[in-house]
Amino acid sequence: MKVVFLEDVSNLGKVGETKEVADGYGRNYLLPRKLAVLAGSHASTLVEAKLKLKARLQDQNEAEMLELSKQIEGKELILKAKTGESERLYGSITTSDICEELIRSIGIDIDKRKVEMEDSIRQVGSYDITIRLTKDIMPKIKVTVVAEDKETVEDAEVKKTEKPKKAAKKAKDVAGKGNKAAEKKED
Repeated sequence: MKVVFLEDVSNLGKVGETKEVADGYGRNYLLPRKLAVLAGSHASTLVEAKLKLKARLQDQNEAEMLELSKQIEGKELILKAKTGESERLYGSITTSDICEELIRSIGIDIDKRKVEMEDSIRQVGSYDITIRLTKDIMPKIKVTVVAEDKETVEDAEVKKTEKPKKAAKKAKDVAGKGNKAAEKKED
């Protein structure tokens, strides 16, 4: 059976090629899955239409990726992490952490598999990270990892003022519950 391939089939043929295949393979596998059509006059028009559609979709995807690359290129992300001695991180900064920060700060959702890092980040500092959007489009971003302060002075002041308020509220709630219990006993 002679067929024209509509899709690439590994170890057999590429889009647009005409090949001779076993009758059963063509009839039971290639034709039902629309991987190929019988060779004939209409087959060439189908293949051309399929190739044009594929090229148009690829061009559209390429344009979207270029636009996304322009938005990402040169951006700086600042990640805070808990550190120990000698500015070494507890844990590490991974590709998924970088993607989450991209979403949070820029609003762009990138698949974590597109972020290229040799190894996860385990030290405070600045790192240049490449994001591979396509084979040829690879914008670079700068990731700065800073130590997370244990407690700033402002946070300490807020906590000092919150504790008396919480204690007063708790005492009031307890007193209110005591009054309700006393009222129930009187009834």
